[in-house]
Amino acid sequence: MAAILWVMGLSLLMQACSGSVGQTDRGCVQWRQSGNDVCCDSCYPGNRLVTPCGPSPKDLCTPCEPGTFTKNSLERRCTRCTQCVGAQVLQKECTATRDTQCGCKEGLLCGNSQCSFCVTKCGKGEEPTKERTCRPCPEGTFNDQIHQMCKPRKTMCPNPDQILSVGDASNDNVCSNISIGSTHNPKRPDTTDHSWPLAISVVTIIALLSLCIIITAAVKVLQKREKTPDKKIQIIRPPSDEPQTLIAVECSFHEAQQEQGSSESLNSKDSSERLIA
Repeated sequence: MAAILWVMGLSLLMQACSGSVGQTDRGCVQWRQSGNDVCCDSCYPGNRLVTPCGPSPKDLCTPCEPGTFTKNSLERRCTRCTQCVGAQVLQKECTATRDTQCGCKEGLLCGNSQCSFCVTKCGKGEEPTKERTCRPCPEGTFNDQIHQMCKPRKTMCPNPDQILSVGDASNDNVCSNISIGSTHNPKRPDTTDHSWPLAISVVTIIALLSLCIIITAAVKVLQKREKTPDKKIQIIRPPSDEPQTLIAVECSFHEAQQEQGSSESLNSKDSSERLIA
């Protein structure tokens, strides 16, 4: 009889413990009056909705069964807890409000944020692949972190004598006095922004000089015109511009000379005749 009572007490204790994991309250935490009933707006955390409305708020929601959980305050069904299997290891037990948290064994990493699968952890000098494995960094690249993609070696020494250590799959190149070497190739300043103002200034100066020269020349021409007096040109014209009039005048002039010559010859002839007589 004592053994039977001990077994019954132990079973009741186990049920109480399993029902109380992550559970603080039961039923509906927020509700509103609807006639003679109340309607639930939100269940207690870890409770699922049984019926939207009813006479008592405690009967509207019920806790999730062991091995299940819910994050939605009005979910009708609870979700079964995740089981950590294979390469996964248990980190945190499932509760009525939170799913199981799994991790991965040593040398492996979680493949996603939920850690639903594990992948091989790649070390320095390696990078992960789509097949969830690792491969060495290709030539000219390196990786100095855990489980990261390889990147190109970017440090280039100006002279071979300045190479302190040559890079490999896990390290970049290292140069000695790299800051001094970088001063041999200074970056030329960008003069694009300064060329436009200079060109505009030159064009403006040339335009002003041209305008001054034109104004000065114009003033000198006006002054010269004011000093020069107006000269009236007298034009002597013959009595008539017609050619016949000129010919007539010339002919009359010759006739006059001929008449004068004729009279002189007649006078000389008369004188000679008188002497002979």
